Amino acid sequence: MTRDFKLSESDAADVSQATWLRLVKNIDKLSHPDRVGSWLAATARNECLRSLNARKKIVLVEDDVTLRGDPISLPDVDERLLASERAAEVRQALSHLPGHWQQLVELLMADPPATYAEISDKLGLPIGSIGPTRGRCLEALRGLLQPS
Repeated sequence: MTRDFKLSESDAADVSQATWLRLVKNIDKLSHPDRVGSWLAATARNECLRSLNARKKIVLVEDDVTLRGDPISLPDVDERLLASERAAEVRQALSHLPGHWQQLVELLMADPPATYAEISDKLGLPIGSIGPTRGRCLEALRGLLQPS
C-alpha cells in the first residue's frame, strides 16, 4: 500500500506502525474478524493519506522574502536608537546592584541561559533560592529604572 502512495521509507514505516497500532486498539470492535485483511488495507490507505496531507502542510522557506517577495521589515532607526539607549540604562542600573546579583542576571540572560543547577554551582546559591533572589533583583532593577 505504501508503495502505491510512493512514501519514503521512514513514512512507510510510520504508516505501517500506525496501521498495526490501530488494529491493536480496535481489534475488539471488528464485526467481521475474517475480513481483517481488507480492514488493514483500508486503514493503511487512510494512514497513507494522512501522511501525505501532513507533508503538504509543511512549507520550507529560507526567509520572509522568499515566501512573500517583500523585504523583511527592520525596526525604524528611532526604534533601534531607543532600544540601544534603554539597554544602556539597564546596564547602568545593573552595575548598581550587588555583585552576586549582577552575576545571577548575566547567567540568566546568557544565550543559552544557564540552568539553575549551573547557577547554583557557580554562585553557591541553593537552587530553591535562585527564583526568589531573581525576583528581588528584578524588583531592585525596576526601582532603579523608574523615573525620579
